[in-house]
Amino acid sequence: MDYLSINKDAWNKRTKVHVESAFYDVASFKKGKCSLNPIELKQVGSVQGKSLLHLQCHFGLDTLSWARLGADVTGVDLSAEAISQANLLKQSLGLKADFIERDVVQFGRESKQQFDIVFTSYGALCWLSNLSAWAATIAHALKPDGEFHLVEFHSFYDLLSGYSYFPKIEPDIEVEGTYTENCDGTTSKVVTWSHSMSEVISALINAGLTIECFSEHPYSPYNCFEGLELVPNLGYQLLYKGQQVPLLYSIKARKVA
Repeated sequence: MDYLSINKDAWNKRTKVHVESAFYDVASFKKGKCSLNPIELKQVGSVQGKSLLHLQCHFGLDTLSWARLGADVTGVDLSAEAISQANLLKQSLGLKADFIERDVVQFGRESKQQFDIVFTSYGALCWLSNLSAWAATIAHALKPDGEFHLVEFHSFYDLLSGYSYFPKIEPDIEVEGTYTENCDGTTSKVVTWSHSMSEVISALINAGLTIECFSEHPYSPYNCFEGLELVPNLGYQLLYKGQQVPLLYSIKARKVA
């Protein structure tokens, strides 16, 4: 099964919907709004003058937000449509950024460039079949003493939604729409994989990275799952039997010099 082609086709279609959505709000971004959330801004800290690689960058809002904050940015994504839209945004705003159409693992095998920071976030890992190869890409892309930052949706929510918490040999194959409010009913086949917390952390450690921080968070900045409720000034939460469900986790890791 050529899952990369299947997912690339799905994200090409999704990107055309996403750029027109209120969820992504490109109009406000063009007026100067930062698309990054407090969790990643606090964790990553100042990027002024640093080189930053954004893996699975979609159509570049977060990548270009890092550029606005002073980073020398490179964004990588599987979708040709996403990279095309990212370049259009970059040009319309007069921002400096490099956008590359590649699968993460292919990029890791081909690229010789190294960065001060590697960043990825929000719904990225389920599209990857092999976290060992993903972590090797990160380690290879970091300069000595460079930092990796991940902010991701928590696997616990997937379990409550009926997906496996633990990795499986075979992926989940579904036909579904997309998560933005303007989804018109158009569906695509998608191929995803489950990844437990231990699998993610072990992959990074086995690639030679040192975990410096691991945190779990009960609030999501995005209302993109069923059953979420808004808590003013904090974000969206999900309660299970009256208790908060972990919705995000974040990791900071370092390539020791």
